[in-house]
Amino acid sequence: MHADVFVVSDWMVDLLIKNGLIVTMDKDRRIIADGSIAVEDGRIVSVKRGKAKTKSKPEETIDALGRIVMPGLICSHTHLYGMLLRGAPLKIDPPTDFSQILQRVWWPMDEMMTREDAYASALISCLEFIKTGTTMFADTFSGPNAITGVLDRIAAAVEQSGMRGIIAFEATERRTHAEGAKGTKENERFIRKVKKERMRRVQGMFSIHASFTVSDELFHYVRELASRYKVPVTIHASEGLADLYHSLERFGKRIIERLNDEGLLVQDVVLAHCVHVNDDELAILKKTGAKVAHNPMSNMLNAVGVAPVVKMLLMGIPVGLGNDGYIFDGFENLRAAFLLHKVALRDPRVISPMEALEMATIRGAELYGLGNELGSIESGKLADVIIINPAIAPTPVRPESVIGHVVNTVDGDDVETVVVGGKVVMRERKMQTLDEVEAVKVARKSAEKLWQKLGAIRRR
Repeated sequence: MHADVFVVSDWMVDLLIKNGLIVTMDKDRRIIADGSIAVEDGRIVSVKRGKAKTKSKPEETIDALGRIVMPGLICSHTHLYGMLLRGAPLKIDPPTDFSQILQRVWWPMDEMMTREDAYASALISCLEFIKTGTTMFADTFSGPNAITGVLDRIAAAVEQSGMRGIIAFEATERRTHAEGAKGTKENERFIRKVKKERMRRVQGMFSIHASFTVSDELFHYVRELASRYKVPVTIHASEGLADLYHSLERFGKRIIERLNDEGLLVQDVVLAHCVHVNDDELAILKKTGAKVAHNPMSNMLNAVGVAPVVKMLLMGIPVGLGNDGYIFDGFENLRAAFLLHKVALRDPRVISPMEALEMATIRGAELYGLGNELGSIESGKLADVIIINPAIAPTPVRPESVIGHVVNTVDGDDVETVVVGGKVVMRERKMQTLDEVEAVKVARKSAEKLWQKLGAIRRR
């Protein structure tokens, strides 16, 4: 057989992507010029260089000539409802640190959120994710007055969009212990529903706010439930100094030490941020197998500091990339992760383009135990693929330069086509699942009511 031809003779191929420059992100990090991807029943059945001969004519063929084909980006930590605060003209004294940001911005917003606000924010977030090349996210919602049933509304928006989401309610005891238990029970209810209904693109997990708003008892309760249902746990850890100081003052321990001593840290735990962690805490993360979701743009926005991601990577601690509810274009976050640590350490060698891309793809999948299903383009995995038009690239886009272009040139607006589970959800910039105009209308209506409640704008 000619080297440039592969035969897919045993499958009735649903989708064929041909002629693309494929960035696989597989274990060998192969880059395939003039490559083809065959998809059947939502999974990739073959990836190879050259033309494809199939048993029958594929139901759909996408010609990716002159395009970059790569795995969909994975957002390892987000707050979808943060979208409704974008541009809000809040009438507050400017916060001087992260604690004041929580007290003056996020916690008042949390208390105003309704289930329909949660739906609206999820709908518009999914739209922006898809339009900029993200195919899966892990989200935590916070709203003490909209707990029971809220995950169903978020799930409804995700299902409509056609993308993937791991969702949870962020349990916290900042007001009462009962509230923390109620939030955890909402997660348990939804996880049971997911398993009963065998939902595929939407999954549940457990979420805890942070060490300074959670008791040891809630840690133990969540740990027992997560182990029972075999789902991930996520918690904000050492994001701001207030979290660290609270732990030192009240427990005489740093954050990671406390979480470990309470038995929370195992391989299914994803710690968001980990900005203020020392070498001893990193050693605990390495030993326990706990993972980290890095949120560089949010950390810059909130002025909390720079997480020691370079040390984490050198130690082999898994690190994914999140947006923490701030910028939803994954390529902007990817570029921020690539650049931030260079200036922080004054060393242009740290964080290679490939390391940055890994955090946005395969590492994100591994954080949530999905490394065998998502995060790369290889046979047997779910077909979550994005196709990028690099027409704006000022220099040649070739196998040896494509990673550099993905990190330094590509923006979310360059994403032309998005495939999730073998289904095209955006084709040539046109959404196939959502009415864009209606999604924006729903979001703006919800945001306007929310801004009025917050005193940011007057009623019309």
